[in-house]
Amino acid sequence: MTANGIAQISLYLVTLVLVAVPLAAWLERVGDGRAGPLERAFGPLERAFYRLLGTAADAEQDWRGYAAAVLVFSAFSVLAVFALQELQGALPLNPQGFGAVAADSALNTAVSFVTNTNWQGYGGESTLSYLTQMLGLAVQNFLSAAVGLAVMLALFRGFSRRETATLGNFWVDLTRATLYVLLPLAFVLALALAAQGVVQTFAPYVTATLLEPTVDSASGQPLTGQVIALGPVASQLAIKHLGTNGGGFFNANASHPYENPTALTDFLLVLAQTALPAACALLFGRVTGDRRQGWAILAAMLIVLAVALFAAYAAESAGNPRIAALGVDQQAGDASPGGNLEGKEVRFGIARSALFAVTTTATSCGAVNGMHDSFTPLGGLVPLALMQFSETILGGVGAGMYGMLVFVIVAVFVAGLMVGRTPEYLGKKIEPFEMKMAAIVVLLMPAVVLLPTAVAAVTPAALASLSNPGAHGFAQVLYAFTSMGNNNGSAFAGLNANTPFYNLLGAAVMLLGRFGTIVPVLAIAGSLAAKKTVPAGPGTLPTHTPLFVGFLIGTVVIVGALTFFPVLALGPLVEQLQLAAH
Repeated sequence: MTANGIAQISLYLVTLVLVAVPLAAWLERVGDGRAGPLERAFGPLERAFYRLLGTAADAEQDWRGYAAAVLVFSAFSVLAVFALQELQGALPLNPQGFGAVAADSALNTAVSFVTNTNWQGYGGESTLSYLTQMLGLAVQNFLSAAVGLAVMLALFRGFSRRETATLGNFWVDLTRATLYVLLPLAFVLALALAAQGVVQTFAPYVTATLLEPTVDSASGQPLTGQVIALGPVASQLAIKHLGTNGGGFFNANASHPYENPTALTDFLLVLAQTALPAACALLFGRVTGDRRQGWAILAAMLIVLAVALFAAYAAESAGNPRIAALGVDQQAGDASPGGNLEGKEVRFGIARSALFAVTTTATSCGAVNGMHDSFTPLGGLVPLALMQFSETILGGVGAGMYGMLVFVIVAVFVAGLMVGRTPEYLGKKIEPFEMKMAAIVVLLMPAVVLLPTAVAAVTPAALASLSNPGAHGFAQVLYAFTSMGNNNGSAFAGLNANTPFYNLLGAAVMLLGRFGTIVPVLAIAGSLAAKKTVPAGPGTLPTHTPLFVGFLIGTVVIVGALTFFPVLALGPLVEQLQLAAH
């Protein structure tokens, strides 16, 4: 590691906190109906949506009605994105003349973007028209993130309300999150990205004449030109990161120079994909009337994030011992002697690649500025483990916060058992129903990751997609289902996942990972909202102290470690031992 790399990571962490504070205040204003000038600008549009949906701003739903609305809206969204891919050949804004997408790939993509996973088994610039990218994928980048914010707000209300059956209105929360939070932020970020050189155009692809003709490696035919893909990238890129979506306009994602041309755009993208999740933690303290609670949760998240950042940076800086044994100097840019630059953009270097990889998997973004498949075994273990912490270390927009609150409930319950007192959190007793729902959330993710991984490990159609045998090939499969089950979307790119096996099984995993969590979270919210508030007493466990922060971190890490250590031992850990043995 170098002083320069450490300084860059430290600057990012400080900037994240400084951005999260005012952003949390803005989220609170939007939630309270005090969006100021934006309210005046978008108010007529907001009210028009309510009339179209047959609802009103003051109409409220219980948790079952709220959950039903989430499921109905998401099902309609899947059908819409699927249909758009199948019909794109007959629709406008298709200068390259792309035809219908294969049905299994189209289904996987539709489910992926609706669940905020944005897993991609295809190359965007070679598969999807401009219209499909904008009307299908970019729109879902907004809406899937807004769904996460809406569910989070419903859970917040469960903690802050008492003796009521309602949690708000999903349609209202969805609309306000889109109009007053995601849309303005994406507009500002898109302008900043375009100013830095990110492409934003409807022009068709162009062909550049090669100075020296070459031969196509696949067909063996001579090549005299190179096709340069273009498109409306900046507008989609902004919400891709702000909404922790991650689906790239181009196949190379944020390592593509038209998506991520400069060091400044790289920093803005990293900051954008973590700003809203961090602000959501602080918003929780504001909504519940005790800001210390929000800071305690954010502290737990950032401590784990910081450890992961420096662990990944250290692992990649250590480099590949097999290459070092050959006497080859791996040093370049910010790399320490022996640092691993394989699969990384040299314009970003090791520190920025580690920063991007860790933040994109700590959140549910899944965008990449380097290839995780080329990380060292221990370097690749870090983003893999972060996803296996059940999307709690920042996590997706909204989803990370309600995921972490489930672990808070578990931590409070365990602490109550340890001291022999009734578990309470923010004046609400944690009873058997809440623990049953929390157990579903905690156990569902390992189930939707480990079972498909086991099936893939013995299925010839799945094994045929591996680019590497042995431990690394197993890690590719494990990473894929961990990413899909946690609605992340990043990949060990050596796995060919655009096959019927991975497309269909992956779609089921993504649906269960998203909505199998949302429904029990809303059930917890409904149960908490109906409870009385118990005044704090001498036996109340303080949940804003460093002790509780440490206990919460321990709960998240221990659950993840106990669940996934055996499979991690079969993948990255074995690979590291094999690497060191040579």
